[in-house]
Amino acid sequence: MDVDEFWDLIERSGRETDTRSTRVAWLVDELSRRPVEEIIDYDVWWITTHNRGCTTDLYAAYRCVFGSGSLDGFEYFVSWLISLGRETFEAVADCPDRLIKQPQVLHLLELEESYNNALKPRPQDPEQMREELPEFESLAYAPYDAYERVSGKDSDTLVDAVAARGISGGFSLNPALGSVPHGERWDLDDESELARRLPRIARFRDR
Repeated sequence: MDVDEFWDLIERSGRETDTRSTRVAWLVDELSRRPVEEIIDYDVWWITTHNRGCTTDLYAAYRCVFGSGSLDGFEYFVSWLISLGRETFEAVADCPDRLIKQPQVLHLLELEESYNNALKPRPQDPEQMREELPEFESLAYAPYDAYERVSGKDSDTLVDAVAARGISGGFSLNPALGSVPHGERWDLDDESELARRLPRIARFRDR
């Protein structure tokens, strides 16, 4: 499986389903029709893509736009960003300041404003509320479920197979700070640096 096939699966899963749970199930079923090596390929591309998004600048953009500093939440946000498709993901990964221009992000911000101003009732159904979050943790688990189904082995062996190819997921490890996003570190509370790196998002935050 090459990177084009990986993105084709991600995008088809969105077109052919209408909820997050059915989307994950679709991916698991589709991957389960393939040999184990292709499932490993898929996970390699997933982790490589996810790592590309886990940068300090994108974390700063996420924190400013959605008001959350959670590293777990940021990881799940990057999964959601991947779920939006290749064009959107690559545009934002290449320039995190573009996050505030994405239609899906603007839609979520408009929804939140409507809820806060009592223009629209907030959903009571937990499943519906999850559909609106800019986080998609479960999307990352699809290859593990498919791997167990096809290989009959524990998903830990998938982690080992991916690691054998020199790929590991998660944040970089900073001895002083623990797990942190990849890329150059900078003071996220420095207003002038934020405005220099993320000018659109700085203007959005200060409006």
